[in-house]
Amino acid sequence: MSTATKPSSSVVKRPQIRQSECFINGQWQPAASGKTFETVDPATEAVITQVAEGDAADVDLAVTAARRAFEDSAWSRMDARDRGRLMLKLADLIEAEAEELTALETWDNGKPIRDARAADLPLAVDCLRYYAGFADKIQGETIPVRGNYFTYTRREPVGVVGQIIPWNFPMLMVAWKWGPALAAGCTIVMKPAEQTPLTCLRLARLAQKAGFPDGVINVVPGYGPTAGAALVRHPGVDKIAFTGEHLTAQTIMKEAAPTLKRLTFELGGKSPNIVFADADLEAAVAGAHFGLFFNQGQCCCAGSRVFVQEKIHDQFVERIVAMSQSRRLGDPFDVQTEQGPQVDRNQFDKIMKYIELGKKEGARCVAGGDRFGDRGYFVKPTVLDQVTDQMAVAREEIFGPVMSVLTFRDVDEVVQRGNNTFYGLAAAVWTRDVSKAHHMARRLRAGTVWVNCYDVFDAAAPFGGFKMSGQGRELGAKGLDGYLETKTVTVALD
Repeated sequence: MSTATKPSSSVVKRPQIRQSECFINGQWQPAASGKTFETVDPATEAVITQVAEGDAADVDLAVTAARRAFEDSAWSRMDARDRGRLMLKLADLIEAEAEELTALETWDNGKPIRDARAADLPLAVDCLRYYAGFADKIQGETIPVRGNYFTYTRREPVGVVGQIIPWNFPMLMVAWKWGPALAAGCTIVMKPAEQTPLTCLRLARLAQKAGFPDGVINVVPGYGPTAGAALVRHPGVDKIAFTGEHLTAQTIMKEAAPTLKRLTFELGGKSPNIVFADADLEAAVAGAHFGLFFNQGQCCCAGSRVFVQEKIHDQFVERIVAMSQSRRLGDPFDVQTEQGPQVDRNQFDKIMKYIELGKKEGARCVAGGDRFGDRGYFVKPTVLDQVTDQMAVAREEIFGPVMSVLTFRDVDEVVQRGNNTFYGLAAAVWTRDVSKAHHMARRLRAGTVWVNCYDVFDAAAPFGGFKMSGQGRELGAKGLDGYLETKTVTVALD
């Protein structure tokens, strides 16, 4: 069985809550309505603090501030290299407050402190530094046209951007959104997820400390149907960047239609993780374990459909079950903990329903399958074997620590089945055959294909999905495209 870690000197203290109000035009202020909402510790189910519940009135104030900052303030006149310097200063401040920020992320989200330290914070810092370097390298082209004309293009910021981020990687998603937007010269109104607003608000304070002009970065915490919807509908917003479920993205597309906003989406997945018989089995098991159970399975690109070639199925299942059962669950503030709770009660209930549905439809639960402990939203690492393509657990995104194991015979079969989903975010292939690896990478319909690895991210490598897993790309040079307009200038030389 999975075992809890015992409290020890390795347990990190919970931080002080410093920001819980809306951040608009450089000011911290309560919601216009005076309303607040609770943010809850998912490990203990205790209330952490009350946060300002922004709505349409607060969004309007924030958009007005962002518009003024974009058109009239020092931001629009700031040299691109100086924008980059501000971004580097923000990255330095985040790094200097690493202990407080990672503890705040763990408290609000439930992820193990070791993961927040090793992944979330350093990746966020790296992302901001990467895009800081891009700020003065956004260039147009000169174009030879017919006639006596000089024609060139300019890449200009799209304007005021509304950014709506999820709860699974709150701090990192701030960096993924702020980085390209700030480098491009846009101004921002961000709505963090209501489950996890605290690190976003803290990062806004650090941006203020770094010297960003008032109105460049605004944060309005609140709920999707109120604050989020108001941001999408607002005529003063030029673009919406959203990370979350495809159903929400469909609603955003409808609500944004009257104003024809630019839209970029990074959405869900049901990623195939394909293990061939010629793979390094030990590496494949470890990679499949990490690819699904990292961050409590709350990853849009999680390798939730593990296709194992028939010849090695029994060996793979035996090893993945042993690894899953040895995974350490418990207090996420203990540095020994490998898996924390799910983010909230709704997510916990959803996952448990899928586990029961999988068993009802004929899957064999070979590890986990139930709650861990009697307090907090903990789900034991679960492995479902003998899963078929028609089962709900193989078709629908669970967003939790539930691995579905399916078997296959040959390349053509697994390509067809791997692609048989309306998602297309990521995929992985485990094989010692280099030719087969490249062949699979070409045929799999996914925005990212990992070969003999999983969840390898870098700020320079674009990330996004095919099909209903999204539109546009985040990270890399491609991540700037959604924040830039192209202007053509033609000058008569006569």
